[in-house]
Amino acid sequence: MPSAPHYSSKYYDDKYEYRHVILPSEISSLIPRDVLLTEDECRKLGIRQSDGWEHYANHKPEPHILLFRRPHSGIPNDVDYL
Repeated sequence: MPSAPHYSSKYYDDKYEYRHVILPSEISSLIPRDVLLTEDECRKLGIRQSDGWEHYANHKPEPHILLFRRPHSGIPNDVDYL
């Protein structure tokens, strides 16, 4: 059975909530390097997040790291702010 993805803590700027997901090699090898995945495609690969997360970029130096964001309506007091 493949390893599970690793999810970062959330971090924020004035518009978005962010997180990155580190994929195990057996999953990352299935993804084309220059493609942004839909929410449905992410779920099919085993990436489990609440609704609304957008895969907006790939981390070029480390293609097994996917970057996600979603709009936020306020920043919690106990989190990192960019």
